[in-house]
Amino acid sequence: MSEPDADYFSAWYADMGEVPDKDLLWTRLLGLPPHVLSTSVVTGRALDELAGLLALGPGDVLLDLACGRAGYGLELVARSGARLVGLDFAPAAIEQARANAARLGLADRADLRVGDMTATGLDPASVTAVLCVDAAQFPADFAATFTEAHRVIAPGGPAVFTGWEARDPQDPVVPERIRRVDLAAGLTAAGFVDVRSRSREDWLADEREAWRAVVALPPSDDPAVQSLQAEGRRVFERGDPFRRVLATGRRAA
Repeated sequence: MSEPDADYFSAWYADMGEVPDKDLLWTRLLGLPPHVLSTSVVTGRALDELAGLLALGPGDVLLDLACGRAGYGLELVARSGARLVGLDFAPAAIEQARANAARLGLADRADLRVGDMTATGLDPASVTAVLCVDAAQFPADFAATFTEAHRVIAPGGPAVFTGWEARDPQDPVVPERIRRVDLAAGLTAAGFVDVRSRSREDWLADEREAWRAVVALPPSDDPAVQSLQAEGRRVFERGDPFRRVLATGRRAA
């Protein structure tokens, strides 16, 4: 099977576009504020931790790589007074992200654009911080995302990446794109300093608890909820092949 591309994710986001009941359900189970549109499985507790690591303030600029519907990025700038540059290669994602920003009254603080996370087109040292949630595995050139993040971040600025890494890279259950993921190595090779990688079993436990609640729901006539339940069943069928990882670094001052 080929790797998911922009067309695949555009169709995925288009299907996701009008499913408010599913969104509210998933947001509640993840413990997120009800207005946050989740794209991945970041919980409310994890989002609070990301906010602390990024330490944004008024006038700062957060670059959210592979932002999806920009739910996390918009929440972070709403809390901090910062501005957001959100980038995703799926046009449908950016269309929804812009509508989300307008709904939240943040359109004037959010530059949401279709683009490549490995070649953003931004000026060097033009953003205060970089966030990449669960997406570093998708570009064909794994290292290029980290190199680009280092190029655009201002001296002293933090880079925060979340994702999954294989517990056993030889496990056939693990997709090839995950087998190559080493977030700390990517940050280090790109030139970031103070690199730290944390295996977050607590995040993973929270996420699996949310999936467990989804699977336990009664059968639904809503196709979006049916899809969510099917995904939850797949999570448990595959066992526990992934480590949940939070990796951080800083561009040298």
